[in-house]
Amino acid sequence: MRVFVASLATETNTFSPLYVDRSAFEGALYCPPGTHPETPTLCSGPMIAAREAAKRDGFTLIEGTATWAEPAGPVARQAYESLRDEILDQIRAAMPLDVVLFGLHGAMVAVGYDDCEGDLMVCARKIVGPGCVIGAELDMHCHLSDQMVQSGDVIVAFKEFPHTDFLARARDMTDLCLRAARGEVKPVMHVFDTRSLCAFMTSREPGRSFVDRLLAMEGKDGILSISIAHGFSAADVYDMGTKVLVISDGPSDKGPALAETLAQEIMGWPGGGSAPHLKPDEAIAAALAIAGQPVVLADRWDNPGGGVAGDATVMVTALLAHPEIPSAIGAMWDPIAVSFCRAAGPGAEIDLRFCGKAASTSGPPIDAKVTVRAVSDDLIIPFEQSLVSLGPAAAVSVGNLDVVLSSTRAQTFSPEAFSKLGIDLSQKKIVVVKSSNHFHAAFHPVAAEILYLNTGGPFPYDIRKQTFTKLRRPFAPLDSQP
Repeated sequence: MRVFVASLATETNTFSPLYVDRSAFEGALYCPPGTHPETPTLCSGPMIAAREAAKRDGFTLIEGTATWAEPAGPVARQAYESLRDEILDQIRAAMPLDVVLFGLHGAMVAVGYDDCEGDLMVCARKIVGPGCVIGAELDMHCHLSDQMVQSGDVIVAFKEFPHTDFLARARDMTDLCLRAARGEVKPVMHVFDTRSLCAFMTSREPGRSFVDRLLAMEGKDGILSISIAHGFSAADVYDMGTKVLVISDGPSDKGPALAETLAQEIMGWPGGGSAPHLKPDEAIAAALAIAGQPVVLADRWDNPGGGVAGDATVMVTALLAHPEIPSAIGAMWDPIAVSFCRAAGPGAEIDLRFCGKAASTSGPPIDAKVTVRAVSDDLIIPFEQSLVSLGPAAAVSVGNLDVVLSSTRAQTFSPEAFSKLGIDLSQKKIVVVKSSNHFHAAFHPVAAEILYLNTGGPFPYDIRKQTFTKLRRPFAPLDSQP
């Protein structure tokens, strides 16, 4: 058996002004064939899962390119086409193939391509023909398109939010594809479109129990796999929204029925099962009323994982208005401020203007006399099985507020973003993290409580306030729906 694996991924916020070229991929993760490290990244789990399976089963594995760019705005057409064609040329050179495995995101948008993953899979199908099994792992915040479903045989999305299961789901997808290639199963995909958004978390109910039930259903009664494609609300594309994907073993009435039943359940959750979100002053008051520390506040709408800058100053301003509160915030993106701090060195007191630079939604920059607490040539933090670089970084203090500044946009996945720069979170009453929910697994053990913020942007926190020109309609909550 001959198996090919490659990865091409980013998450595109079509409302973001942060445009992406090929250098963004090459600067974040670009691994030519055979050079991917032994640890997976968020969307390259299939590279590791395929290696494990090849070692176990003895098939021939051909590795293609694996590349990733941090979430941002639209990808340049030339960047997408050059990376796509690079992988397609590798597939041609590897023919004949029995299985093609892709590590994708599912919400990549390039100039001229609203469905990059669907386009890649369609092109691959034309090369390998109908007899080859094509599988893809997607982030749950994907746009599950007709192109993807029609050109693929097996699609598996992450189930957990935070994404603690990207390697486990890559193994599921890989194993299903290999079983299909051996004729042990005949995967048939069934999709139910909710025409709405149900972006629940699995770090809280009802999402936790729901996903536990999905896991228990798989492998029974002819059901091979169940995925919930939550959708990515910061994208004006036709396929945005929540869809339920059930894969049955052969044609089955159970697949469509189960997809609809599960969809109706999550559509019935108030607020789609999301957590309550507090405005800055409400969140600070709530944190002060909680016994113990630190209380972690998630700045979800200025989260680099959503394709925005991570330099909004709303919460810095709010915390500076309470100079008596020991607090910390990070990581905030400002490579210029980092360079000034690193030049000044630890212990220096300098006048620093930081953040509030990327767009009007970032708020005004902060001007303050700061003490440089620590600097790093490359701040590396863990995220599940992977390691993430925040680039050169610095920690500065403004009174009781400590601020972590980074040169690379990435979510604050771990307390190590603070502790590696000498910030003891146990001494802080409030800690603000620039992340949606991926911080949860690492911060939960050290947090007195976790609350979620509504800072008003810049990620479109309320789709009713955005202009969608491509999204299929009707769509809740934009339209009334039967």
